[in-house]
Amino acid sequence: MNSVFNGKVLELTPFENLFISSCPDDSGNCFGAALYLYNHILGEDRGVPMSHNYYGPQYTNKEIEETLKGYNLNYTYEEQISQKVAKLLSEGNIIGWFQGRMEFGQRALGNRSILADPRKGDMKDKVNRAVKFRESFRPFAPAVLKEKQKEYFEIGRGGDVPFMEKVYPVIPDKQDKIPAVVHVDGSGRIQTVTKELNPKFYSLIEEFEKITHVPIVLNTSFNLNGEPIVCTPNDAIKTFYSCGLDVLVLGNYIVQKGS
Repeated sequence: MNSVFNGKVLELTPFENLFISSCPDDSGNCFGAALYLYNHILGEDRGVPMSHNYYGPQYTNKEIEETLKGYNLNYTYEEQISQKVAKLLSEGNIIGWFQGRMEFGQRALGNRSILADPRKGDMKDKVNRAVKFRESFRPFAPAVLKEKQKEYFEIGRGGDVPFMEKVYPVIPDKQDKIPAVVHVDGSGRIQTVTKELNPKFYSLIEEFEKITHVPIVLNTSFNLNGEPIVCTPNDAIKTFYSCGLDVLVLGNYIVQKGS
């Protein structure tokens, strides 16, 4: 879980490759036990490394709408959800983003996330005050389109960062473009996003780039300080109305406070 250390391993050691799972803490013991049995006891082929952490439950638009109706909420349906939400982000809204299968582990990687505009210098403090209720010095992660990562970060010999597991320096002349996700030492704990693994989140960042020319959004887990990441539409709605989020996006449905 020490993402600063993880980002330095390849530069400071002879190792050529490094893999950090999405759950490199006690919660990952279940994966380790299952893989050990499969690979070492049963002798099965190791196959490919874990490439995502979307193992949790998911909910259809029909199930989401039934929940929204149960709370008697006003909502809208948006077919082009990525375009609509990208515009809302660019206008300074803090958004609860609830899509697909829930992530397993400590990192929300675009399915149970709180998203914001990284270009705004006060956005980190705004998210901390209104939503996360935590220490002001704690930073948020930049989720970046995989093919654009080297335009903003000094990756060195490192490769993709699918699990938000490594910190890399932000290129100096890019730091003022994304101040909300730059640490005090000029680095960022990045997440590289691909169309193959999360097409909806990728599409959202892509649409945000079309508006802002920045292929990055601020991403943090969809929960309040001291609470678990939201799992169900019920969880998301309750958290939305318990904090300063501006917009809630559940599947293709949008809920805005005061609407």
